[in-house]
Amino acid sequence: MRDHATPPARDLRADAIAPPPPAPGSGRGAGVWSTLRDAIRGGEHDFTTGSIDRAIALLAIPMVMEMLMESLFVVVDVFWVSRLGADAVAAVGLTESLLSVVYALGMGLAVAASATVARRIGEGRPEEAAAMAGQAIVLGLLISLPIAAVGGLLAPRLLAALGASAGVVAVGAPFASIMLLGNATIMMLFVINAVFRGAGDAALSMRVLWLSNALNMALGPCFIFGLGPFPELGVAGAAVGTTLGRGSGVALQVFLLARGGGRVKVQARHLVPDPKALAALVRLFANGAFQAVISTSSWIGMVRILAPFGSAALAGYTIGMRIVVFAILPAFGLANAGATMVGQNLGAGRPDRAEAAVYRAGLWTTIMLGAVGLVFAVGAGAIIGAFTDDAEVLRFGTQALRVVAGGFLFYGFGIVFAQAFNGAGDTWTPTMLHLVCFWLWEIPLGWGLAHAAGLGPLGVFIAIAVAFSTIAIAGGLMFRRGAWKQRRV
Repeated sequence: MRDHATPPARDLRADAIAPPPPAPGSGRGAGVWSTLRDAIRGGEHDFTTGSIDRAIALLAIPMVMEMLMESLFVVVDVFWVSRLGADAVAAVGLTESLLSVVYALGMGLAVAASATVARRIGEGRPEEAAAMAGQAIVLGLLISLPIAAVGGLLAPRLLAALGASAGVVAVGAPFASIMLLGNATIMMLFVINAVFRGAGDAALSMRVLWLSNALNMALGPCFIFGLGPFPELGVAGAAVGTTLGRGSGVALQVFLLARGGGRVKVQARHLVPDPKALAALVRLFANGAFQAVISTSSWIGMVRILAPFGSAALAGYTIGMRIVVFAILPAFGLANAGATMVGQNLGAGRPDRAEAAVYRAGLWTTIMLGAVGLVFAVGAGAIIGAFTDDAEVLRFGTQALRVVAGGFLFYGFGIVFAQAFNGAGDTWTPTMLHLVCFWLWEIPLGWGLAHAAGLGPLGVFIAIAVAFSTIAIAGGLMFRRGAWKQRRV
């Protein structure tokens, strides 16, 4: 039986900074390549013992590569849509605001799935981990059905409610309808990949997103422009390509879960509703979803503040934020690695190792985002210029990218702290942080700077950067209190 006693703090610090031992007869470079190979290949690893840096690398490398592919898709998608004009880009931006609710619900359920699966894997109970995974899938499907029904029918009215002009509604309604009707593919990608990550099978999650987004990027221009045998559907074609790509990814997820290629094998009996397991998931999901709704729907508030300034401002903001997401999504790979380390090590009775892992993940995330933020600040004009030749869109997009990148240095630790709380099952703390920093601080500040202070769209961009910085500082103060170590899931 494994000793669950917490090792001395001195040993944990050594674990945190020591590189993985190289294989006999090899040097440091060979050790790095060995870690990279093992991370991409996947397989059985114990993340509750040994070098913390190596454990984070084994989890984070596939997670970062997964998120890089997701980021690449986000940028490629808006690149093709931008060829259809400012109204098309604005329609995509407004639809993304509507989908932010779907993303929020998916992320909330993903938090619940990942935390419960990671804790049970750390406790050495894979059968219970599979049961929780099955219940999370059932809950996700139940949530997606009413969204598809309501969103598919009311897409034009929803776009109009967000301030879209008649032209934007006409262009964007088919796109929004298709995306909302296919929201189950979004939900399942979130939930099942969270199961893989919680179990420590990050390589499986990576492969799913590679397939899904490779198809997204290949099918998008085919359906948008009618290449070869494909129909020309305009902006709606982007939705068709995205939904088909995501659906293919979900099919692969189901195959991997049923085959049992990782630590969790979900069988038919795990999909029979279990009131006790569902209740445990719903408790975590409610806070996690509320947390994600607060975070992602705050973008709706920012879009609403921007809408009166016209399609060029909305299009510039949409392009700029897609590029910001390109940088932030890989950072979530490192943050998710920290969350898995927290869940599994708390399950193994090693809270100090969990804490050390969070600080290491935060350091690497901050270094990565800081470097990217510097590139964005210097090269914003050239980067945005690759997506548009409209002078007004270019001006707003450059301004958005440059200003928001100013908050990157802080946001690295902010992402990691929030995911660490979630990994421990403490979804309430990051929920309150997001409520205060995004709704009670970012949105009023954005409105005040944009309208009351007369800064226009610049005021919105400044508010986003300030909110990024605030949540990192507040999250660090709450994390140091250590209450998350006592959480039970």
